[in-house]
Amino acid sequence: QSMALMPEDEVERFLALFKKVLSGGIGRCMLDIPFSTAQVESGEEHAILTKLRATKCADEEARMKLFRRIIETVKLENTNNTLILLAADTYDVPWRSRDGEESEKQSDTMFTYLLCSICPVADGKTALGYNADEKGFCNCTSAQTVSMPELGFMFPAFDGRRANIYSTLYYSRSTDDVHPDFIESFFHTEAPMSAGIQKDTFSSILTETLEEECRFDVVQTVHEQIRTRIEEHKESKDPEPLEFSARDVGAILRESEIPEEKIDAFQKKCVEAFGAGASMEPGNIIEPKKFQLTMPQVKITVSPEYSAMIETKVIDGRKYILIPADEGVELNGMAVRIPKE
Repeated sequence: QSMALMPEDEVERFLALFKKVLSGGIGRCMLDIPFSTAQVESGEEHAILTKLRATKCADEEARMKLFRRIIETVKLENTNNTLILLAADTYDVPWRSRDGEESEKQSDTMFTYLLCSICPVADGKTALGYNADEKGFCNCTSAQTVSMPELGFMFPAFDGRRANIYSTLYYSRSTDDVHPDFIESFFHTEAPMSAGIQKDTFSSILTETLEEECRFDVVQTVHEQIRTRIEEHKESKDPEPLEFSARDVGAILRESEIPEEKIDAFQKKCVEAFGAGASMEPGNIIEPKKFQLTMPQVKITVSPEYSAMIETKVIDGRKYILIPADEGVELNGMAVRIPKE
């Protein structure tokens, strides 16, 4: 049905479910799912999406094929029912001058695309409510409610201000579980490594290859330098993603005077895990907005920009983590003083 014929409040609710599929960081919640040339030429999965895009979802046979594929492959936890929403739209791409400024000049590019949003449906809850007709209280069961989408996609991807039929922009609410079974079954391609797995893999490789050289100051330096590059890239407003490779991490380790054989071992393991020449997503291999120290008895969280304040020292044979506490110290919300020696 046309959204133009729906009540305004209903339209807003549907749009919120579709907009969510276009949210989150690239490389984290939003992933690129490529199609091979063979898939574009003769693949059934690509043909279904192309047909729906061309007919703006009007082809019932293509719709049912898409829905059946989703039903057969999507398994969401903690829900008995799932809502599949499918929409088609055309976007008039604004004309942009050479200096990057948008203009009121009439556009000559139209972007027609599909949006699919796959949402869990929560069962209604029973509670005591008032029945106006019977003028009394009784058990009432609320209607089933639709939650924000767990996954979805946009086809085709929007690259270089135009449609890219060789790619789909895929959305996963969870950065740890991108539903690889669905990606492999539905798109017939290998699922990309999730952000959570990328971080765990990078951490494991760094720990295993550096061994005794995996010191506090080394990992601190790696975190700070990667975070700095992320901030610099953000400030530059460069539309291209930040490229970061095992060689870049190797250069940081070299500055920390890590032995060359350990750097070589680290880079070799990265190639095995992430692929030869693969660029790692910096925001996935570290947590740029968090710097946390964990011990069995204590957990310390520091704003990343102040991580350099933390240092380690051995005093009277015991290892200590030191944090300057000159002023503004509070204990359970109460301002306290730390007496001088």
